[in-house]
Amino acid sequence: MSRMEGQRSRMRDVSDTFPPVEGPEAMRQAMADYVRALHQAYVDAVETLPPAERARLPLLAAGQITVAAVGVRHLHVIGTVESLPALRGQEVEVDDSLDDLAWALRFFDPVIAPALGLIDESESPDYEEVRRVLGIRTVVYHLAVPPGGSLTAHHALHAGTGLAHSHAAAARDFDALRAHAPGREALVDEMQGASIAGLRRAQVALARAIAPGVEGLSVDPPSDPQEVRRTLLQHLRAPA
Repeated sequence: MSRMEGQRSRMRDVSDTFPPVEGPEAMRQAMADYVRALHQAYVDAVETLPPAERARLPLLAAGQITVAAVGVRHLHVIGTVESLPALRGQEVEVDDSLDDLAWALRFFDPVIAPALGLIDESESPDYEEVRRVLGIRTVVYHLAVPPGGSLTAHHALHAGTGLAHSHAAAARDFDALRAHAPGREALVDEMQGASIAGLRRAQVALARAIAPGVEGLSVDPPSDPQEVRRTLLQHLRAPA
């Protein structure tokens, strides 16, 4: 297993389905290295933020997360604050940590969760269905690597840095929304919670509750969360 400090593992034999190269041990090691590199890139990207602002970011605020590596046609990497039950049968878990962030990396494929084999990803990754099969609802991040994609440090660097910038931008948007919605801060807090949980329709509904006159937001299909925040903030900043 990895030489990384603090990493522990509990492993049993399992047949990995993505990608079918090098064997399961090498694939698990590659995924463990990828997740660590992703988290390191995230931490490095937010290093210059004020301490309290950095501590509020979803990944760092959690302290302990679960990372599910899910092999369907695409390889899904899901970070969640939710815990998973104890290992059963052929399941595999690798524990690791970095500064104040710790995580348990759990591996899933159709052997472990047969319902994954019924997901059709012939055209594109099905993020929602993968999470539904695993029962994951609160998502810190959800990435998908296409078939043939490589778990390189370069890819992890871009993914982790992009994720950090996205989280930091969202946090700034919610701080601005609180400042421009006096008396409705609790609704903004709920909207931020819905954002962290990945509840896109709830974010639209809460935006409408914060500013009933806001226009240009759709529930079905739900508007992009970033666009929801920007539209709401623009509405609140507009002269009465």
